[in-house]
Amino acid sequence: MRRRAAAALLGAALLAACAGARAQHAHGGLGASAAFDAQGRLWAAYRHQGRVAVRASEDLGATWSEPRFASPENEPVAADGDARPKIATAPGGRVYVTWTRPLSRPYTGEIRFARSVDGGHSFSEALTVHTDRQEITHRFDALTVLPDGQVVVAWIDKRDLEAARARGEAYRGAAVYAAASADGGASFARDFKVADHSCECCRLALLPRADGSIAMLWRHVFEPDIRDHALASFRPDGQVQPLRRATFDDWRVDACPHHGPSLAEDAQGRLHAVWFTLGPRAPGVHYGRLVEGGVEAGRRVGGEDAAHADIAVTGMRVAVAWKGFDGSRTWLRALLSEDGGEHWQELALDATEGASDQPRVLTHDGRFFVFWHTRERALGVWRLP
Repeated sequence: MRRRAAAALLGAALLAACAGARAQHAHGGLGASAAFDAQGRLWAAYRHQGRVAVRASEDLGATWSEPRFASPENEPVAADGDARPKIATAPGGRVYVTWTRPLSRPYTGEIRFARSVDGGHSFSEALTVHTDRQEITHRFDALTVLPDGQVVVAWIDKRDLEAARARGEAYRGAAVYAAASADGGASFARDFKVADHSCECCRLALLPRADGSIAMLWRHVFEPDIRDHALASFRPDGQVQPLRRATFDDWRVDACPHHGPSLAEDAQGRLHAVWFTLGPRAPGVHYGRLVEGGVEAGRRVGGEDAAHADIAVTGMRVAVAWKGFDGSRTWLRALLSEDGGEHWQELALDATEGASDQPRVLTHDGRFFVFWHTRERALGVWRLP
C-alpha cells in the first residue's frame, strides 16, 4: 500500500509539472509538420494567418518559399500539440496535407484533406475524409503514403462511443478509423475501424511497410483504465490484424495525456518506438524495440522534464529528438545510435525562452534532420552528425 501511494503521489507531481510547463510554454497554434520529397526538397505545413500554409525549402531549411494555402478561408484549423496539420509527399510533384477542422461543439471535428499535383503551387478543394458526418470527435489525424502511392489517413473517432451511449452501454475511450485513396487523393474509399478503445487525444504513429501494410502504434485504454500502447497492422482495403499490447508500463489513469508515441523500422525489419508514461515503475519518456510480448533494449530518454519525443531510422541508424523544460527555457536534445539502438550518443541542439512545438525527426539520403517550429525560430532545422 505504501509503495502504491508513493507511485500515485509521483504521478500526480509529474502531471502537475507537465501542466505547469504547458501553461508557461503553451505553443499557441505552433503545431507543424515537415517531410522531404524524393528530390531532397523539404516541405512544411503549419497554421499561418488562420489557415494551413505550405512552404518549401531547397536548402535544408535555411530559407523557405512564400506560403501557399491548402485550407479554405474562414475554416478553423487545429494546430496544437498532438493535433497539428500533417504533410506527406509522393513522386510527380504531389504534396498531400491533412488537418482537423474543429466544429462548434467542444472536442468535435472533421478530418480534412487537400492535395497539390503541381509541386505545391496550388491545392485542390479540401474534402472531408470520413463518411461519418456526425458532429462528434473525428480528430488527431495521421497521414502516410504507401510505396505503391496509396494515401492513407487515420484518426481518432467517437462514433462507437456515441452509439454505445445511445444504447446505455459503457465504452472505454474512443476508436481509431482509417481511409485510403487509390487515386492519389482525388477521392477516399469508405472509412473502416482499425481498433476500439484508443485514448481520446494522443497522436497516432503510422508506419508504411514494404508489403503494403501499415503498422500503427497508439495509446490504448486496456481494461479497466490502463493507458499503455497497442500495435496493429492493417491494409488500405480494410483488412485489420488483431492488436497486441506493445508497452507494459501499467499506467492507470482516467485522463488523456496528449502525449502520443512514434514508430520507425530498421533495415532488419525491427520496430523502434518512443513513448511517454507516468506508470509506477519508470515514469518519463522511453525508447525500445517492440518485440512480441515486451520491449527490448529499452532505456529512458532524458530526465524528468523530457517530453514529446520523436524517432526515425535509416538503415541501422536510429535518432530520437525530444524537448524538456528546465523552468526558464525549453531545450531541444537528441540521441543518435549507429547500431540499431544498442549504444547512444546524446546531443544538445538548441534552447528557446519562447513557445515551441514538438520536434520531428526526418530522414533524407541516409542523414537525420530535426525540425522544430518555435516562436523565436520558425520552421527551424538541425542536421545531426
